[in-house]
Amino acid sequence: MIRKLWFILLVALPLYLNAQLKNNNLLTPPMGWNSWTNYGGRISEKAVLANAETMAAKYKSFGYTYVVLDGGWHARPGSQNTGKVDQYGQITNKVKFPNGIPYLSEHVHKLGLKFGIHIMRGVSRIGYRNNVPVNGTSCRIRDVADSTSICPWSNDNYGINMSKPGAQDYYDSFIGQLVSWGVDFIKIDDITEHPDEILAVRKAIIKTGKEVVLSLSPGDNSMVGKLQAFNVADMVRVTPDIWDNQKGIDQAFTSWKRWSVVSDCKFWIDMDMIPFGHICLSNPDPNYLQADRKREGGEREKERMSLLTTDQKYTFITLRALSASPLMMGGDLPTSDEFSFEILTNKEMLACNQNGVTGKLVYNKDSTEIWKTQSKSKPDEGWIGIFNRTNHNQSIILSSYDFDIKQPFSLYNIWQQKELGTITSNSKLTFMINPNGVVFCRYK
Repeated sequence: MIRKLWFILLVALPLYLNAQLKNNNLLTPPMGWNSWTNYGGRISEKAVLANAETMAAKYKSFGYTYVVLDGGWHARPGSQNTGKVDQYGQITNKVKFPNGIPYLSEHVHKLGLKFGIHIMRGVSRIGYRNNVPVNGTSCRIRDVADSTSICPWSNDNYGINMSKPGAQDYYDSFIGQLVSWGVDFIKIDDITEHPDEILAVRKAIIKTGKEVVLSLSPGDNSMVGKLQAFNVADMVRVTPDIWDNQKGIDQAFTSWKRWSVVSDCKFWIDMDMIPFGHICLSNPDPNYLQADRKREGGEREKERMSLLTTDQKYTFITLRALSASPLMMGGDLPTSDEFSFEILTNKEMLACNQNGVTGKLVYNKDSTEIWKTQSKSKPDEGWIGIFNRTNHNQSIILSSYDFDIKQPFSLYNIWQQKELGTITSNSKLTFMINPNGVVFCRYK
């Protein structure tokens, strides 16, 4: 009897709770646009609407669905809205969004798209200072907030002590407000190191009765040890912020290696936004088209077209396709370049990504890596990426064994749009790969 009780407490109950908390139908990696890479804290109602309208016109038919308003949409300390909080202790903003967030959501929905929003974990410090009520309870914010639980890179909020009466009520109320605004996607920041608050947010979403995507951030400290809490989310950041430089690509490879071997992930590994096209409009430069193409980009630099080379872009998006990472475009959709549009809407790339299988590393030698993603519907078919992880040209001769495929198979080069021929254990193929480049193939 005691053994049975221990089994229920340690094994069966956590599995049951996890199943109840998941309660969503996100069967493929989300695709959409996110405001941070191009607008940062200078995002506006006009910019969101312009990107939503371009997405509906050009990207929706390819499966891009989510328009996500990232951080900076609410007023920051020191702005003219400082001190103005709603009944949930959250800072309001009628300057950037004069018509309110529900207006944005309604407009996005009319375009046949879904609307997402960024929030920080916990309650604003202004709400704490004003000690606002926890809606629907006799508690106040100071009763549930933990003023020692702070974000290392933002002084906006305090965390919530989930052991306190009223703590879950706070999240129920706040998340309920967002969903009542028409929010379909919640990106919550500073939460990957706080499993109890992750579970609280998912519980709050379930109580709304709506299907809402839960995205966790940031990715610097997303550790496998928190997997049980992560598994109630739909996507979890596993990288630092990624920008238009080789460092970001290398960081994505490192995270892919770490998470591709975790067999029981129930969320999509999120490798941050795609810094293609016109970015960093938050730091305007009237001469942005003349940016030095020989340098690498970063977060704090001026407005520019993405400084990734053509080969880096091919590598970047191939990596996202093979890893089944969510595809969230970071560039400004109305003013980004046609090449970015072409590779973001490539049908083979999208088929690989939406196949929803995280690729595995099958070959790693002399700075050449081969990653393979098997088709869910056709086990003898799938996609392969042969990556040159060096700054110089690579020539490599490969047989079927190098791809961990026993039977003969044919290869189609997706980016060059040509057949490469059949490969077996005896007949080998030679691949020429550009610096930091990739050969992305469909095999069957």
